Amino acid sequence: MADAAHGAYYVPHGTRWPILGSFGLFFTVGGAALWLNEIAAGKFVMVLGIAMILSMMFGWFRTVIGESIAGIYSKQVDTSFRMGMMWFIFSEVMFFAAFFGALFYARQLSIPWLGGEGAKAVTSLLWPNFEAGWPSNWPGNISPRDDGSYEIIPAFGLPALNTALLLTSGLTITVAHHALKSGHRGILKVFLALTFLLGFTFLGVQMKEYGHAYHELGLQLGTGIYGSTFFMLTGFHGLHVCVGAIMLVVIWLRAMSGHFTPRQHFAFEAVAWYWHFVDVVWLGLFIFVYWL
Repeated sequence: MADAAHGAYYVPHGTRWPILGSFGLFFTVGGAALWLNEIAAGKFVMVLGIAMILSMMFGWFRTVIGESIAGIYSKQVDTSFRMGMMWFIFSEVMFFAAFFGALFYARQLSIPWLGGEGAKAVTSLLWPNFEAGWPSNWPGNISPRDDGSYEIIPAFGLPALNTALLLTSGLTITVAHHALKSGHRGILKVFLALTFLLGFTFLGVQMKEYGHAYHELGLQLGTGIYGSTFFMLTGFHGLHVCVGAIMLVVIWLRAMSGHFTPRQHFAFEAVAWYWHFVDVVWLGLFIFVYWL
């Protein structure tokens, strides 16, 4: 362990966590497939898989934290962790790029084509009375209301409030980071707590927004292409906010326990990177989903 701390190449020990995670992924995806095909056992298999993944994550992170505190890791391991987090965030960028791409394709390409615009216009073959406007609920005009109508959520209401919450949380976690690097642990703890409280407040506002959309505006996941793209983008972002807020709570608990030093605090930095990524994605959502 002393050699590792001084820069020797670190060789991980044997562990059961990767195989547990593999089985968890298998059961989660397999159970979801069974559930979608209306096989009763599917939901239970999926829940079992999710439980295995959560168990793996809790156990593996606990192991890594313990090894880090014990001084086992070298500079090479720290670099590996940083590269891993960078690639993880890049994969998340590509994940959201796919959904933003779907929104762009539906709004800028397929809807104009169905409305008779452009070289690939198909209105004469499919829906002659199609109205090429956005937000769109055509064809089919699907909505829980009898007439198929629905209303959109105005940008400068709850979404604007959530934008202010997330931007403020980006500021508070930056203050916490600078406090950690300068050794002001009291400020670190306070502003880190403010960050995850702002994150959970964001989720509460989003839940209120969803309830209003579903029960009063007629806007649901199945409300045409607008409803599906709206809830897929904002819903997955909300999931990422939830994950990020939980990560912030863990980091806060570690800070309360005396973990991290001004020079060694990669776990804090990784969570801060992730949180800033969540902030940037929300700005894109606010502009392209709610505003424009």
